[in-house]
Amino acid sequence: GRSDRYFKKKKEKMKRGHQDILHGGGGWYAVAPEMERGKRKTTMGAAEEGGDVDELLAALGYKVRSSEMADVAHKLEQLEMAMVSSAATNDDALLSHLASDTVHYNPSDLITWVDNILSELNAPPPPLPTPQSLPSADAYDLEPLPALPAPATPLVLGSDPQSEVAPSPRDRKRMKVCSSPPSSSTTTDAATSAAAALPVVVVDSQEAGIRLVHALLAGAEAVQQDNLKAADALVKQISLLATSQGGAMRKVAGYFAEALARRIYRPQPRGGVGCCSFDSVAFDDMLHMHFYESCPFLKFAHFTANQAILEAFAGCRRVHVVDFGMRQGMQWPALLQALALRPGGPPSFRLTGIGPPQPDNSDALQEVGWKLAQLAESIRVDFRYRGFVAASLADLEPYMLLDQDADGGGGGKDEEPEVVAVNSVFELHRLLARPGALEKVLGTVRAVRPRIVTVVEQEANHNGGTFQERFTEALHYYSTMFDSLEGGAAAAGADDGGPDQALSEMYLGRQICNVVACEGAERTERHETLAQWRGRMDRAGFEPVPIGSNAFKQASMLLALFAGGDGYRVEEKDGCLTLGWHTRPLIATSAWRVAAPAEDPLSALAAR
Repeated sequence: GRSDRYFKKKKEKMKRGHQDILHGGGGWYAVAPEMERGKRKTTMGAAEEGGDVDELLAALGYKVRSSEMADVAHKLEQLEMAMVSSAATNDDALLSHLASDTVHYNPSDLITWVDNILSELNAPPPPLPTPQSLPSADAYDLEPLPALPAPATPLVLGSDPQSEVAPSPRDRKRMKVCSSPPSSSTTTDAATSAAAALPVVVVDSQEAGIRLVHALLAGAEAVQQDNLKAADALVKQISLLATSQGGAMRKVAGYFAEALARRIYRPQPRGGVGCCSFDSVAFDDMLHMHFYESCPFLKFAHFTANQAILEAFAGCRRVHVVDFGMRQGMQWPALLQALALRPGGPPSFRLTGIGPPQPDNSDALQEVGWKLAQLAESIRVDFRYRGFVAASLADLEPYMLLDQDADGGGGGKDEEPEVVAVNSVFELHRLLARPGALEKVLGTVRAVRPRIVTVVEQEANHNGGTFQERFTEALHYYSTMFDSLEGGAAAAGADDGGPDQALSEMYLGRQICNVVACEGAERTERHETLAQWRGRMDRAGFEPVPIGSNAFKQASMLLALFAGGDGYRVEEKDGCLTLGWHTRPLIATSAWRVAAPAEDPLSALAAR
């Protein structure tokens, strides 16, 4: 690392010196500054001049009083900590300056030499490029960051409650507050006073975190005002400030800085913006699988939707599920098993899976269908499957979803009609990128006359207001999402979370890039809140179906089994279920049915 390069340069510079080992209160430290030619003093001369100068060090050219030995050792400990902190914050310029071949200090005066280096390392960080343009915290709808919340309450941005409680050894060393040097029977009052006045070598990550948030918001404001020069300077500052943070905050800031840079520079290869492009379906499906494994959000979505579908299918002999986002079909093995265990035997189950075309023209949907068919056969469920490849859900028509072989199930006109359920997990918000697409799809769903429609969406508003408002809301939302990933990994005893967490962060990072860097039809991550979806579904002719208390209890039990479940919260809200991290809801499951037509008042009077 950079600290290794620094010590290597110092060693090369000091090869001509001798090395002595001083024992200080905190450990052993090797000291070997370069001796200046013509300035080497003998032991006797040093003793005559200083009176109390250590003879062994004087022979090597150092003027160090015996009474100052503990003070020198303590300052060397501070110097080591300062250099480690500088390396941790990637302070290349400072380390290069200290490691240069130019002699800036008189190495014979060891205590002054260490003091001078400490004063440089303890200098305040450079100001933002345009500090007068940075807004205050009051200018945005942010919770105050300086006040640390209680453990049960998440920080607004990038602070992991787990890391607050148990910081890593590296963080403890970075944030260590240096106390006065150890006392010694030979320490003079003057040395004690000087030690007490020593500056504290510390990286104030909280202050840097506040500046980082301000720089992110100022960058979004500059982009909105089309001030690309200021935005470019702020993006660079964001990258520097992010290095002072640890865990989730650093990662979130990095993704938002990259997204801002892509919006500023527009590096658009053919086929779309790199991290925002969703044309690599296989890669996106792979990230989706790792997101499923690393956190409970998709498990919660599948479980709550399946529970609502099971209750709607109670007592039905022929059931049909239309899945708007089939992917790898991870939701349906659990439903198949639940149907197989139903009292009275399982129903005849038909599944229609819809997915996008594959770049290599492979039939991924059929492969998923074959695996599900094998499972259904092993548990003796009558199962039929059909896959539809569609570039957009708006391309679907009602006849594609209806049963084309009404008598093919082994019955005639007396056969019980199919009961239909439509399922959408994180799919409907993408339709908002094309005007009229959502209305078209909901019209198709209404024509199928489903008994229930299950919808799972992100509980956030990334589809309204100005760019700056959208950016601020996304910063809040994804900071909490990354916090939850860090918290789950910490609860599982994994420092880095492993590949599942890393790829899950990439999965969320692609969403961040799409929300921030893309516009028009390319911006497909147009998340809306539960209240907004309630209005859209109502206008499309649907009414809510309350999700029962049984689903709430079982979802809570599911989270209790998940590592890191202490931070997750299931809440019931107006007949819907939300899953959040501490106090912030992150996803919401709702259920709907086609609203009954309003009764004609005249017909009602005639009937009476």
